[in-house]
Amino acid sequence: MMLKRLILAPALAALIALPAQAEKLSLGAISAYINGLKTAEAGFRQINADGSTSQGRVMIERPGRMRFEYAPPERTLVLASAGQVAIFDGKSNTSAEQYPLSKTPLNLILAPKVDLTKAKMVVGHTEQNGLTLVTAQDPQHPELGTIQLAFSAAPVTLKQWTVTDEAGGQTTVILGPLETGKHYPLDTFSINAQAAKSTKQNK
Repeated sequence: MMLKRLILAPALAALIALPAQAEKLSLGAISAYINGLKTAEAGFRQINADGSTSQGRVMIERPGRMRFEYAPPERTLVLASAGQVAIFDGKSNTSAEQYPLSKTPLNLILAPKVDLTKAKMVVGHTEQNGLTLVTAQDPQHPELGTIQLAFSAAPVTLKQWTVTDEAGGQTTVILGPLETGKHYPLDTFSINAQAAKSTKQNK
């Protein structure tokens, strides 16, 4: 399921502008910027494992919170908060699917303290066609798959990420211009608030 693959991605993770460097970014520098990130927002285009595409907007508030709003016709909302990831299907009256955040690679970038230098976390760190590529996994749960972050230079910016799930399927998220320093209402990332709203709308 493409949305299950997406929630493995954290954005993140994913949405970070880095200072320009002429050479490959160090893992320590990337970790420092992830840890320094408070809020970020960007439009995105998603290329799914079957070749189909979708688009929307992603918001992040570290630590622990992320929101993916999919544009019509999907009308899907994915929230990460309070240690859970929830998928709300706007076309369905069923309850949201939920998964522990700790069981997805989203947790790698939404954790209160990110350390990509940790043993067995980064399984790839290269430079290719002007991009610094960092491939990471949860060292405690490598079976959950990997996320590869791609950074451009001058100035160095996170351009996209690719998630490879446990079955080998790949989902790529390409980011638009990044906005930082925003302030969000408390219910922006609240799974309970969205569940109550969805229930009211379906009555």
